[in-house]
Amino acid sequence: MKSVKILIITVLMGVLIIGFTACSTQNNAQTGDSADNVNLTISAAASLKNAMEELTPMYEQANKGQTLTFNYGGSGDLQKQIENGAPTDVFISAAQKQMDALEQEGLLAEGTREDLLKNNLVLIVPRGKTEIATIEDLGTDKAAQVALGEPSAVPAGQYAEEALTNLNLLDTVKEKAVYGKDVTQVLTYVENGEVDAGLVYETDAKSVPDKVTIVSKVPESSYKTVIYPMAVLKDSTLQDAAKNFESFLNSDEAKAVFEKYGFEPL
Repeated sequence: MKSVKILIITVLMGVLIIGFTACSTQNNAQTGDSADNVNLTISAAASLKNAMEELTPMYEQANKGQTLTFNYGGSGDLQKQIENGAPTDVFISAAQKQMDALEQEGLLAEGTREDLLKNNLVLIVPRGKTEIATIEDLGTDKAAQVALGEPSAVPAGQYAEEALTNLNLLDTVKEKAVYGKDVTQVLTYVENGEVDAGLVYETDAKSVPDKVTIVSKVPESSYKTVIYPMAVLKDSTLQDAAKNFESFLNSDEAKAVFEKYGFEPL
């Protein structure tokens, strides 16, 4: 009889242990915070794509069990996606405006916002085109079409519009403008010779030196400094991993990659 009682107790303990293990596994699966299965979703400005493609394997190799999924686009579009509930762990914008809006709405995790990079606005033309030599030429017959980012959603377009306004060129250039949904599309228009010139980030222009020529930097006094802020989203269920990714982007090895692509780490 005693042996039967011991057997019953042993079986019951086994059932409890199995149940506890199953619950723990289920909880980890629900939060996505299992050390062996972490997939961070990063919403990042399109101009960061080349650098991030090089940084991704570096991060994943150093953080076994973690993977990165990127959602690239115009910062304004990414902001709207986040406001509409798109799952996002980390947001990296190409301007402060979009990050300010999310912060005011209480969507950022406290203490995680910081400025990551600096960029510059440049005037580019298709490779081999020599008629346009200065930004002032955009207001003359030398430029029939000019590619710009859509200012309502693309920070590069906002910076360009600000610069053109301060240089008294906006009204003339607007009549020739061909707008892109993000800075990558603006670059493509110029690469393919579909327009005579475009205003993009220096980093984008340097990514295709065989297809476009940087005519000049846009005077920095004519627009606000191009700063890329980043932050962890408040609703992220992977807070620790997201903060770890932020720390990685501030590491010396990450900064070296950003500099390679023309960014200035802050």
